[in-house]
Amino acid sequence: MAEKTILIVEDDESISNMYQTKLKQLGLNILTATDGANGLEAAKKEKPDLILLDVILPQLDGFSVLADLRKGKDTAKIPVVMLTNLSTTEDQEKANKLGANGYIVKASVTPAEVSGIVQKLLNLK
Repeated sequence: MAEKTILIVEDDESISNMYQTKLKQLGLNILTATDGANGLEAAKKEKPDLILLDVILPQLDGFSVLADLRKGKDTAKIPVVMLTNLSTTEDQEKANKLGANGYIVKASVTPAEVSGIVQKLLNLK
């Protein structure tokens, strides 16, 4: 089976590193971006199997990145999980309307739980 690739778009380096470490244990190839513009560019160029996308990002917020991804014929079907500290129902509904495949509030999950969600979405379990 070909190695699956995950793109983590997260501006907090310690959080990004924590998820990279956890997901590498699954044998996944990890790409990272620290702002929305670079995340969008990486997604279009690399076409990862899954994107973990923060909402509050420099340059371009996660909602804008998600909306743009859903418009592109090569990126429309890439599963995107919003990984954010925004816990309001409005934010979750906005992400759902834009086509997010999941919405995780960082403060309420462990890296192991995120890893489990990733495994499920990539059919690794």
